Amino acid sequence: MNLPQLGTVIRASRGVAGEITRLAPHGFESWQIAWSLKRDTIPPLAELAREISPLLERTGTVVSALGIYGNPLRTDALGEESRRALREAFSTAALFGTSIVACFAGRVPGAAVDACIPRFTAIWSELVREAAEEGVRVAFENCLQGGTWESGDWNIAHNPDAWELIFDAVPSSTLGLEWEPAHQMCQCIDPMQQLARWAPRIFHIHGKDANVDRDMIVRHGVYGRERFAWHRLPGFGDCNWAQIFTLLSRNGFTGNVDIEGFHDPVYKEEREYEGQILALKYLRECRASAAGEVE
Repeated sequence: MNLPQLGTVIRASRGVAGEITRLAPHGFESWQIAWSLKRDTIPPLAELAREISPLLERTGTVVSALGIYGNPLRTDALGEESRRALREAFSTAALFGTSIVACFAGRVPGAAVDACIPRFTAIWSELVREAAEEGVRVAFENCLQGGTWESGDWNIAHNPDAWELIFDAVPSSTLGLEWEPAHQMCQCIDPMQQLARWAPRIFHIHGKDANVDRDMIVRHGVYGRERFAWHRLPGFGDCNWAQIFTLLSRNGFTGNVDIEGFHDPVYKEEREYEGQILALKYLRECRASAAGEVE
């Protein structure tokens, strides 16, 4: 029986050691350390690994994944930095005790998903080879980043039709998904049906849920002025995470679930960590329930 460790995503710009020190006493078991290349400068990763290693040992926690969220398909300086940062993450992941590097698949700015596949193939065929040599698996986050099928600036790996294209283009067991239900629910996709199909390809999970107002969709559609979906912390969204854990266990999932905060419309700002601690409590209860179901 495999049930995930439960942790949170640390925005590295907030200070990794400080966040671990703050949150470990509340029972968080793992950390994804993440950088957004939209706004962050990535420090030397080997130095960071050495800095936090004694802290991880002291708290009995682990780094579940590194997150490098840039756009490796661009041809400009941001694209070059995205590829460089991914390569550095591949080569230093073992120093953090992890074998997962999560990222965006990238996107040719303004291009439809289909039109990005040649560039994706050219870039990722090489990056996948390098990741595999380091014993690293790459998990594509399923975030739209404001894009659609027709156009976008950051990530094509946001939709199951796109997953079919990219995994066919670069067929490798090194490539998989960083999945969260919220990004799919906001596309009106049933997360449980999707999970049943794609669980074997999931390497890492973001603990983020959503509330979807189906009545609002029926009355106003998904392109009107009325909002129909809100990202929520687990325990406050529409998903039953005990069912998620059960399905993951039955499919041999061995990764971690790390809460992705800083999106909840209620538990925000001064209530951010209150919400994350409540979400962790809920997920622990769901994990215990799932353990009873799968035994």
